[in-house]
Amino acid sequence: MADTSKLHPATTVTNIKSCIPIVLDYEGSQYNNWATLFKLHCRANLVIDHILPPASPTVPPLATTAENLATKALWERLDDIVRQWIYGTISNDLLNTIIHQEDTAAEA
Repeated sequence: MADTSKLHPATTVTNIKSCIPIVLDYEGSQYNNWATLFKLHCRANLVIDHILPPASPTVPPLATTAENLATKALWERLDDIVRQWIYGTISNDLLNTIIHQEDTAAEA
């Protein structure tokens, strides 16, 4: 069974703007800096596969075992955290353009 008693590093981030102080907007003049900081942050917090999926996906298959359900729930929670980071570091105009309830972090 998946060990859910350990805290994942991504769940401890309380202020994304202190880690990524750049606000990405439509002009995109800061895109390279923003993207670099965002990727570094995701690697450091072990969620880079949520924005740059590896060759073999880490999304657990649909399964009914308790372990697979727990793994899928954790993946979905981490994906939502990464989406919050994206949404928290972009302008409101850009946010209104990309936000969609069913998107994944990679899609955002």
